[in-house]
Amino acid sequence: MRPGGATARLLFFLSFFTSGIHLLFSDTDPRDAAALKSLKTQWQNTPPSWGQSDDPCGAPWEGVTCYNSRITALGLSTMSLVGKLSGDIGGLAELRSLDLSFNSNLTGPLSPRLGDLLNLNILILAGCSFSGSIPDELGNLAKLSFLALNSNNFSGGIPPSLGKLSKLYWLDLADNQLTGTIPISRGTTPGLDLLLNAKHLLFDGNQLEGNIPPTICQVQTLEVLRLDRNSLYGDVPDNLNNLTNLIELNLAHNMLTGPFPNLTKMDALSYVDLSNNSFESSEAPDWFLTLSSLTTLVIEQGSLQGILPAEVFSFPQLQQVLLRNNAFNGSFNMGVSISPQLQLVDLQNNQISTVTLTADYTNRLILVGNPVCTALSNTSYCQLQQQSTKPYSTSLANCGSKMCPIEQKLSPQSCECAYPYEGSLYFRAPSFRELSNENTFHSLEMSLWDELGLTPGSVFLQNPFFNVDDYLQVQVALFPPTGKYFNRSEIQRIGFYLSNQTYKPPKYFGPYYFIASNYPFPDGSRGNSLSSGVVVGIGIGCGLLVMSLVGVGIYAIRQKKRAEKAIGLSKPFASWAPTKQPIEKGKYIVREARMRLDRNDETHHGLKEIMDPGIRNMGNLVGFGRFLELAMQCVEESAAERPTMSEVVKELEILLKNDGMNTNSTTSASSSATDFGASRDGPLKHPYNEVIAKNKDGNSVDNAHRDAFDHNGGSTLSEKAGST
Repeated sequence: MRPGGATARLLFFLSFFTSGIHLLFSDTDPRDAAALKSLKTQWQNTPPSWGQSDDPCGAPWEGVTCYNSRITALGLSTMSLVGKLSGDIGGLAELRSLDLSFNSNLTGPLSPRLGDLLNLNILILAGCSFSGSIPDELGNLAKLSFLALNSNNFSGGIPPSLGKLSKLYWLDLADNQLTGTIPISRGTTPGLDLLLNAKHLLFDGNQLEGNIPPTICQVQTLEVLRLDRNSLYGDVPDNLNNLTNLIELNLAHNMLTGPFPNLTKMDALSYVDLSNNSFESSEAPDWFLTLSSLTTLVIEQGSLQGILPAEVFSFPQLQQVLLRNNAFNGSFNMGVSISPQLQLVDLQNNQISTVTLTADYTNRLILVGNPVCTALSNTSYCQLQQQSTKPYSTSLANCGSKMCPIEQKLSPQSCECAYPYEGSLYFRAPSFRELSNENTFHSLEMSLWDELGLTPGSVFLQNPFFNVDDYLQVQVALFPPTGKYFNRSEIQRIGFYLSNQTYKPPKYFGPYYFIASNYPFPDGSRGNSLSSGVVVGIGIGCGLLVMSLVGVGIYAIRQKKRAEKAIGLSKPFASWAPTKQPIEKGKYIVREARMRLDRNDETHHGLKEIMDPGIRNMGNLVGFGRFLELAMQCVEESAAERPTMSEVVKELEILLKNDGMNTNSTTSASSSATDFGASRDGPLKHPYNEVIAKNKDGNSVDNAHRDAFDHNGGSTLSEKAGST
């Protein structure tokens, strides 16, 4: 028997064995692995680790969290993903958290199969470009507590089925193109008035119509209700006053009519904005005298008239009063008990005729456009006061005049150039108006680096201003603690903290949302270097090869019991004692081999007693030692320490060449597969070929079961290997 032929047979058999072990060691449930791999083929710019193994939990893949082999969280915030969210997402049945926020090139409609994720607790798709209607099937997610679909392009109505999400406390649908009315329950039809645990309902910046439903005011857990910038009309429900836990109320920029809302019972209310509606003309409502928790009072373009009561300025936490474009008249007096925190009083374009001021208030007062300014035009409050100082910006004075390349910026902490994680924070209801106060913005910087786990001093703030929606918008740059880049895991973590409201700013900044810019990951990590077609082709080819090899291993194990019972036939597994299993939970034979391995035994390397006799009796096993090393690498516990299929094929070809066989290779995969199928002296014989029985048609069982080694299309193993 030729030594080369013996080695080829050995490699042929053991390659099946090691391939089977490789899959048996996979840490990921095959259903989850298949679903995530399918998503990967539809997305560009997935993390590089997604292309380095077939085991999302074992490798692991960046952004993937697993428990007991099941994928439980997928966090890919700010990964510059490009593509669509297909129905394959529904295959991740154990998913608890899905965060794809701030991937502005994720487009298209949401798949109804999101409703199959029955264990989902957190769903964050903020800051993407999804469109179409919000699927009714989201109402199936009974465990959902946090749903953020804001800042997309969703259209159509709010699904009534969302009312079935009884555990939901955060529902953010802001800044979309949603139409129709706010759905409420009727008979067996659910509605948002059934969200009895909701704390935040954020519907601002849409095109909603109709009345504010009175039953929505039965959700007494509400702390934030934002319905501003819609087309709602009609009277505000009387029972709005029942929302006694409300901290922020914004009904601005609608077409609401009737009397001013009664808010007298809202003792926790801090921020209220009722601007730009069509309420009936009236004097200041009674709650102007009672809501001592107010920090911000905004009613612009209203219909308030009469004397503005001085008591409103005495609330101890009050910081700004914006009542421009009303009809307050007569004398204006702020009283003698003025809030020490009051920064701005804007009464432009009212009908105030006289003013009585004391030395207790020295901050900004604007009375431009009132009759009183006709005679007192030179006074400070009758002039539009320019900001005395520039808006705050983090100081770089310690860094001198150092300049950075394009896309890099100077870190205020290290004065080194780096690639920061950038974006804009939008504070929906800040309780201050002064943008140059260093203490205010220093506190924001400190909260960011502290709560986001960054190095002190590594936050850069720039250009705070109030935008057209009267949100405080702040440019933010977060710098890596070392080096020039954040890694992907750090970006995913920070993005998640900002998107799911884990990060809490100082209280006076109020509620916020964050929109991130694409992060410039290092070269080679923005996407696959190969075209998607090539990647898919390689993946399918390798998958077919591996499945075929596993089929051989499974078939051989099944034949063991049949072979033991066959009379007069050789027993290829005879060397294994009846009480031993060749593979138990994917590890038994590996442990046995490692324990017996003896480098001083140049022939069998200590494995003679447990070797299959078909291999042991071949004689000169050239290259057996090196192959054992390769086999042990293939069955390492950690997927990261196991070689890839292409590395295995290349190593096998080296072994064949060193054994004196002419592979005539053009590619490792094709040449190795060819040599496994035939040698220069004719067909190689599989170690079990001589002991295979005939079937009833006279064909060998080996031929009859050839399809056991095939996968779709009827190709043979050699054909598949050659095609890759």
